[in-house]
Parts: sequence; structure tokens; C-alpha cells
Amino acid sequence: MSHGYDVSIRNQMLDRITARAGNAALLRFFDGVQPATGGAITTQVKLAEGVCGTPFAPAAALAVLTLNAITFGNALASGIGTWFRVVQSDGTTFVYDAPISDMNLNQTVFTAGQPVTLTSYTITEGNP
Repeated sequence: MSHGYDVSIRNQMLDRITARAGNAALLRFFDGVQPATGGAITTQVKLAEGVCGTPFAPAAALAVLTLNAITFGNALASGIGTWFRVVQSDGTTFVYDAPISDMNLNQTVFTAGQPVTLTSYTITEGNP
């Protein structure tokens, strides 16, 4: 049987992501196969990197975390984005990985030197 949580508990779970990410976390898009959670990036190419807001997100509401603006420059490499990783501003401390399909991105095909824009990104903590 699945667990079902009150919305206040789900908000707290989401707010832990904001606490872990901290200020100016980095969101990185990669090609290839997503490694095991937090695993080493070996053959995957980093296609783009954005700097997340300070704070990462306001408090979650109704079990939804809506990230503050993420600033991207141009794509670093060409390829098809399949997953992304968020790390703290130190560039190494793992926060989370997810498939690129989890966000509203204006592109999944990246071309080196071309602008990258993320229109919005929310994380929903739903009950099964």
C-alpha cells in the first residue's frame, strides 16, 4: 500500500530541496544516459549550465515548488539533452537528478553557442 501525505508534509519535503540547493545552485543539462542518482558523469556531455536564483525557490505551496529564475547563457556543446543535475554553488555537492522531460524547456536539442532559455520549472510532490 502506498503512503499518502498531508499537503503540509509534502510542502516541507519540497522545501528541503530549496534548503539543500542553497543560493545560486547550478542546473546542468546533459546528453546520454542518466547515471544512478548522484553517480559519476563519465561519457555524458554537459550541454548547458544555468545559475539558479537566490533563494532557489520560495516556500512550496499546495505541494508545488516553483523555482525562481534561472540564468543561462549559451549552450556549451551541441547534442540532445536527456537529463539534468542540480548541484550546489560549489559545483560539486549533489542535490538531485531528473529527466529533462520534467521541465518546460524551450528546447531539448542544444547547439553550441546558441542561447538557452528555461521558461518555467516546478516540482510537484504528489501522493500516489
